Amino acid sequence: MLILELLLLMSVLIRAEQPVCRRQGNAQLPEFFKDGDLKIGGIFTFYTGYNGVIPKFDRLPPQPKCKDINYREFKFAYTMIFAIEEINKNPSILPNYTVGYEIFNACGFSNILQSAITLSNGQESIINPGNCTKTNTVQAIIGHSGSTPTIGFARIMGRFQIPTISHFASCACLSNRNEFPSFFRTIPSDYYQSRALAQLIKHFGWTWVGALSNDNDYGQNGIATFIKTAQEEGICVEYTASFESTGSITSLTKIVDIIRRSTSKVIMAFMSHREIKMLVGELYKQNITGLQWIGSDAWITDDSLTDTPGHTLLIGSIGFTVRNAQIPGLGPFLQEVNPSQFPNSMFLKEFWENVFKCSLSPYSVQEKCNGSENLKYMKHPFTDVSDLRFTNNVYQAVYAVAHALDNLLSCKQQKVPFNNGTCAHTMTIQPWQVLHYLQTVNFSTNEGEMLFFDSKGDSPARYELVNLQKVTKGTMNVATIGYYDATQPRGQQFTMNPVNIIWGGGLKSVPVSVCSESCPPGTRKAVQQGRPICCYDCIQCPPGEISNTTDASDCVKCPFGYWSNSRSDECLIKTVEFLSFTEIMGIILVMFGLLGAFLTLLTSVVFFQNKDTPIVKANNSELSFLLLFSLTLCFLCSLTFIGRPTGWSCMLRHTAFGITFVLCISCVLGKTIVVLMAFKATLPGSNVMKWFGPAQQRLSVFAITLIQVLICVLWLTIAPPFPYMNMNYYREKVILECHLGSAVGFWTVLGYIGLLAILCFVLAFLARKLPDTFNEAKFITFSMLIFCAVWITFIPAYLSTPGKFTVAVEVFAILASSYSLLLCIFIPKCYVILLRPDANTKKHLLGKMPH
Repeated sequence: MLILELLLLMSVLIRAEQPVCRRQGNAQLPEFFKDGDLKIGGIFTFYTGYNGVIPKFDRLPPQPKCKDINYREFKFAYTMIFAIEEINKNPSILPNYTVGYEIFNACGFSNILQSAITLSNGQESIINPGNCTKTNTVQAIIGHSGSTPTIGFARIMGRFQIPTISHFASCACLSNRNEFPSFFRTIPSDYYQSRALAQLIKHFGWTWVGALSNDNDYGQNGIATFIKTAQEEGICVEYTASFESTGSITSLTKIVDIIRRSTSKVIMAFMSHREIKMLVGELYKQNITGLQWIGSDAWITDDSLTDTPGHTLLIGSIGFTVRNAQIPGLGPFLQEVNPSQFPNSMFLKEFWENVFKCSLSPYSVQEKCNGSENLKYMKHPFTDVSDLRFTNNVYQAVYAVAHALDNLLSCKQQKVPFNNGTCAHTMTIQPWQVLHYLQTVNFSTNEGEMLFFDSKGDSPARYELVNLQKVTKGTMNVATIGYYDATQPRGQQFTMNPVNIIWGGGLKSVPVSVCSESCPPGTRKAVQQGRPICCYDCIQCPPGEISNTTDASDCVKCPFGYWSNSRSDECLIKTVEFLSFTEIMGIILVMFGLLGAFLTLLTSVVFFQNKDTPIVKANNSELSFLLLFSLTLCFLCSLTFIGRPTGWSCMLRHTAFGITFVLCISCVLGKTIVVLMAFKATLPGSNVMKWFGPAQQRLSVFAITLIQVLICVLWLTIAPPFPYMNMNYYREKVILECHLGSAVGFWTVLGYIGLLAILCFVLAFLARKLPDTFNEAKFITFSMLIFCAVWITFIPAYLSTPGKFTVAVEVFAILASSYSLLLCIFIPKCYVILLRPDANTKKHLLGKMPH
């Protein structure tokens, strides 16, 4: 008896020394399960929403009431099964090994997280009686479709180094290798999609848009990148708003009100299919139409949109999505789905009853399923393989894991052996080893493109630009209108196909969505105070500045010598203005100048032919001929003021004018003095004429003219006149004029002429009442009166008239004063010589003939 008690005690002690690891609680069961040498986990959500209560994480598996079957998610799961079955039949990959799977239908965030933990722990109640560290863990996890749930469990899986490969979680935040060291994905990061969407909006000329997003990691990260890129592209976002399908109805109502009050006609919706369905449904109820939708890949091709009452509002939507692909054999595989394949799957039974409107339960009052139902003979979104964009991502994810496992088992990729010099085998494969080989996987897809993962776990960013051209109940017609490849150089990433685009709101042309209309050339944009830069007024460019592009931000000054045209969109060479021989005013002045010279020469001829007559002798014929010569020069010097100014013409016109007029005035002054002296000589005892004889007359004329010559020489020596392009008076044209050089020299020349003219006028005025026989003083007085009046008027006119009119005024003054001398002094004498020869006698001049 004692021996028996000792044996019993020893057995208890021995059993106490053997550790036993037991699971605490019940594990969640997968929807689809198959055992194998290697195993891949999958997490999908076969429903789009909840009916009432939202599940919360608890120790016991929650029982959420899910509703609305998501056929696309169900197709994802069966595509994973198809890919694994295909790999098991392929002798070139993982030969002698079978791949199994555990696929969970996880409804709700907590359920998704619990499914991931279950995959990392295994299903067995007793893990290993001999080794508590050995678990039944999957080699990798495929999923999830949502970014936020994936963030939740990918962070945990990263701590255990379990590879997680998502086919749909595109949030750019998942590229953070510090937080998600074991995360990979076969869908491009939203970083590229957000930038591509901004470039797309810029391509169509939309600068005023609204932006909506999910109120979660996917939406907030995506819309943040979009807004940043949009600002770089010059796009203004009128409003931003976010909401969740699980949120309050108030948030949705606020967004609808924002859209109703907004002026932008383009909405960029970075959200999932659940949110977009709710939004367009509410817009449809309130009859808000005419919008152009730009969508992210999470909803732009989702078949479930056809169940939305407002699906017609989405016709014309444009967005980027992953490229479409063909998976040979998938269609027939999906058509063979039957509840008998997975008898324990409750969802598969629900799916079957939903599709065929019959019941598999023997206790149901509905029509019983008779077993003849077959998906092959009906058209259904689940069996539709015309659009396998994201489905292909699941297919590629499974193959990526398979290639990593194959490389690991054969040690092809890395010559880094495990387990003390031997390559891995099925009994020793750990998830961290698969993670190591996933980082170097590189294989060709069915479409001939290479699939690989960069240092952040992202696959190459390649998108198709699609247009929803027809959306009816159960049918969605999508056309590919372009491509985007982020691996190409900038400027070559975005290409368009020659395909007719259906636009939102039923428009046949590209809709317009701008805060302000484009500013045409000739104007610039002026930002409206307190509003975004896309809201502006178009301001006409000021004179002398242009803008030759649309929506110019600034006007550009024209180069030197150029001026803007009337439209302010082109710089033209400034018009050069000067008094030309070819214009009407120049021709008239030339004609009057030549006519005056001709009349002066004609008068000289008349005087020369009658030089022996008493009237010519009595008027000092020598001074008369010299005066006629100087008048000829005065008429001709007016011609030097007409034509394009040059260096020589500028110096000649002022000096010739000054010298010839002084010569002319000195002759008149000499004649006036002669008249006075002649009257004094007739007085008894007077001998004054000997002091002002011909020699003295010549000397006085020479001396007076010499002074003007010296003034002109000094002027030309110190600061001579020169051609000058005056751009100050007129901004649109250049006045080509002669700059005076020295204003003192010009006014000295003019002042000397004026001084002589005044002196001559005073002397002639004093002699105006002499006897009629010596009446030449009256004509000189009258001529000097006109001469002084012309030049007194000239001064203000010269200073106030611009450009060529200044020259015209000066020429007019020269001609008028010259004509006054010619007509007043010589015409009366010519009248007597030619028409009154009887008065041209000595007796008549001496007053001895009766009048």
